[in-house]
Amino acid sequence: MTVVVSRAGAAVLAVLVLVLTTAGVTPLLPTTLLPTATANPAAAQTDPDEPRFLELSIDEVTPQTVTLTSESVVTVRGTVANIGDRDVEDVWVRLQRAPVVSDSAALRTSLSLDQAGFDTVGEFEEVADRLGQGERADFELELPLRSDRVPSLDIDTPGVYPLLVNVNGVPEYGGAARLDDARFLLPVLALPASDEVTEDGEVTENTGDTRTGNGGSRGTTRSSDDGLLNSDDKAFPAVPPDVSRPAAVTMLWPLADRPRLAAGVAGSGTEPVRLVDDDLATSLAEGGRLDGLLRAVEDTARTEPRVLEGLCLAIDPDLLVTVANMTRDYLVVEDPDEPTGEARPGSGTDAAVAWLERLRALAATTCTMAVPFAQVDLTALADLADSSLTDSALESPAAIVDSILGVTSTPGVMWPDSGVLTEKTGSMLAADGPVTALVSDNAVEGGRALLAGTSSTPSTAPGGNGFRISGVSGLTAALFDSSASAALAGMGTDPQTPSFVPSSARYDLSRDSSTARLQDALGALAWPAMVPTVSEVTGAAPPAAGRSVLFAPPQNWSASPDDAASVLSMLSTLVRSGLTTPRPLTALVDAAANTANDPTASLLVYPEQAITDGASAAVVSEAEEQIGRLDAIQTALVEDPQAQLTPQQFTAPLREDLLRAMSLAGRRGADADGAYATGEHRAAEVREAVDDIYDAVTVISTGGVYTLTSEQSPLLLTARNDLPVGITVRLQVDAPDTVDITDIGPTQLPPRGSRTLTVPAQISDSRNLRLEFALTTESGLPLGSSTTVTVRSNAYGQILAVVTGCAGALLLFLAGRRLLHRFRGEPDPADEGYEK
Repeated sequence: MTVVVSRAGAAVLAVLVLVLTTAGVTPLLPTTLLPTATANPAAAQTDPDEPRFLELSIDEVTPQTVTLTSESVVTVRGTVANIGDRDVEDVWVRLQRAPVVSDSAALRTSLSLDQAGFDTVGEFEEVADRLGQGERADFELELPLRSDRVPSLDIDTPGVYPLLVNVNGVPEYGGAARLDDARFLLPVLALPASDEVTEDGEVTENTGDTRTGNGGSRGTTRSSDDGLLNSDDKAFPAVPPDVSRPAAVTMLWPLADRPRLAAGVAGSGTEPVRLVDDDLATSLAEGGRLDGLLRAVEDTARTEPRVLEGLCLAIDPDLLVTVANMTRDYLVVEDPDEPTGEARPGSGTDAAVAWLERLRALAATTCTMAVPFAQVDLTALADLADSSLTDSALESPAAIVDSILGVTSTPGVMWPDSGVLTEKTGSMLAADGPVTALVSDNAVEGGRALLAGTSSTPSTAPGGNGFRISGVSGLTAALFDSSASAALAGMGTDPQTPSFVPSSARYDLSRDSSTARLQDALGALAWPAMVPTVSEVTGAAPPAAGRSVLFAPPQNWSASPDDAASVLSMLSTLVRSGLTTPRPLTALVDAAANTANDPTASLLVYPEQAITDGASAAVVSEAEEQIGRLDAIQTALVEDPQAQLTPQQFTAPLREDLLRAMSLAGRRGADADGAYATGEHRAAEVREAVDDIYDAVTVISTGGVYTLTSEQSPLLLTARNDLPVGITVRLQVDAPDTVDITDIGPTQLPPRGSRTLTVPAQISDSRNLRLEFALTTESGLPLGSSTTVTVRSNAYGQILAVVTGCAGALLLFLAGRRLLHRFRGEPDPADEGYEK
């Protein structure tokens, strides 16, 4: 029975041996026999607190892919390191094989089989009598593909085969146990003709003659250069694959990187951009990751141009924007937490210029598509439901790619970084018209069966890869192979496990060497081409001819230059051998789009792991608040055709920063926590930048106390704008009821300038009054800080009117009395003492 357990289950067995030995029980585990793991997968999980003694690493596999012209002996080289707290004696290794992979899911699950599932075994080879703490030892294992006389891999038909190297040893104070293992896939596209190897090292040809070899039981024979011509003379004739039903293969080739632009820096139009580090300079230069991804395609264009017919460059516009800015002078901040702080000149200008020119030349003759900006979490974007942010993430990318590269990218297609969609996200994608989403085969209900053609409702699209999505008008989907995508994601320096990989197929990639992970990817790429051959052997129904296969690595792919070259070399081999034919992405998308009116539809499936891997709730909440403030401030900014900087250019970097904060880059790798922290930090920087924008527009009083000479004297204030674009503001006044301030209406402030505001005021109170002034946008959002002024009027208001009236009445009374006395001819008593 085949048992699935943890890949690290050997450590548990070793610890069990030590416990039994300490208790006085001698375990029956000779080094020539392997312990059988428990049949309970849950019981076999490794406790991270348990000690490990040895670590086995695969360094080289030859040949990487078995073909008609390759060697007939598989050689595995590797290293065993003592990582424990004690010496280990009698360190031995051997090579084992599991049955041929019979379905795409087994490309992952076969790598988690218990060692008992690898039932074809070679002989143990000694690595070291004793391996001390911290010491390492190299090993080399060889097994012929076929032999009737010596241990071999016993492979007699093409296919993809899981291999295992396990290491046994005797830790101090313990007994013999299996202490570690390493697994990988071996793609066998065909079997080369080969001779027999005898037990004593003789190579016996089919003619009956013998000659002595030096390889012992491991075998040292190789296929002769004329093996194909003389196949009938060999003990084991060549076995070619079935090429009668080639798969139609499309390959997405991503060019992306994690966000590098410093967060919280609004557009300026004149100042150089700031990067958080200068790692892109290394990646773009010769030998770097992005250089290697581009060079692999360039080399393939020269050596096997047919492959490029089925390849499409999937480009992140965020990377293009960053590289385009690096072609000019740019800065690298000393502290990413201080994006506007000290910075040094960047060193990657020459590399950026050269890489961008090469990309332009390649894109001119190769399919090109834009992916959502900065690998943004589309589910979070749909939850925000902000049109400006959605446009920046989904509509702008194609325009950015087309303008920078001078091409027309493939329209009507969307590739979410997560590989999965919710119905709400699908509705967002199809809101402006029909669109085809490229998603994982397990992102729709029954996707694997749909691709395999075993579903009761197969696709009507040519090649069988196109489906109408249920519940979302205008949305169709083309599916990529999830197992192959997971294997491709495991390549390189930063391996990751995609969100769509089920829990039963998830394991710790850090335990595998880069060589082993590359083998897994090559095996996954070869598997669709092997289906006809494997189906014939296993008795399964053969696949349809011309079935469509889509390969999709992660968008932020950490494949090394050599890894990238190996992937395209495998695709080239498959095309040359007739096992596959290239299918343009446009043909795949058009076929899927034509299923929009199919009577049957497929339901979307959204795994829980995608929620875990998505943007954090704190970042989404922060983005929701800040995008509203950015929208509001942008409507207040003045669109001046003569200005160097437009309102949209000023706020665009901050909108893009919010998308970068919700980026999925790094969230599925070893440092997922670091990626989350980076996203939250970037969102916080945007908040501070938006605060600074609002604070940059304010009103200032020219003095502390205003003394008005009349009750209708104007107030003089100064409105200042420190932004590089003009803005329209309104003056908001908080004043007592005895003060009547006339609304001066909207006022335009020039970029980085100020304007004096003359505010008509009518005051009917002679007391000292406190008035508070502030600026707002036309929609009422407050800008800057308010200012308080004290107003004192020399006018007395109603009191003055009463006093003046009384004085006037008294004057009239006195004047009338004098006139009356004069009319009567009587002297006025008031004149007494003044008569002459």
